[in-house]
Amino acid sequence: MAARKVLRMPKVLECTGWSRSTLYAKIKDNKFPCGQKLDPGGHTRVWFEDDIEAYQRGEWKPAEAVA
Repeated sequence: MAARKVLRMPKVLECTGWSRSTLYAKIKDNKFPCGQKLDPGGHTRVWFEDDIEAYQRGEWKPAEAVA
């Protein structure tokens, strides 16, 4: 299995051209990948580059809500 490249927030903002508040608004509305926390109790969040690329191609779909 190949390792997935991760992006930190500054790179995600650069790739999308959005402000931090726009990114958080899209995540809140489930219109953009929410990324992954590096540490469950921490604040550092990363996004997988392939998820961002899929979003930009219009291929990213939000996960189904689990009841």
